[in-house]
Amino acid sequence: MILLIIGMLSVVVSSIMNMLAFLHVFPLYVTIPLLFLSIFFTVHQLNHRKTFKGF
Repeated sequence: MILLIIGMLSVVVSSIMNMLAFLHVFPLYVTIPLLFLSIFFTVHQLNHRKTFKGF
């Protein structure tokens, strides 16, 4: 559960950084991969919670 909260916070922070990149504060080639990785991590945590791991 804590990983999900960390993932959601990272999505918020990276989206704010991406908005600042559109204002030319940060470079876009740094913020776009960070936003993608944070969204990917959060979606992975949401989908991989209740899978069958075997006996």
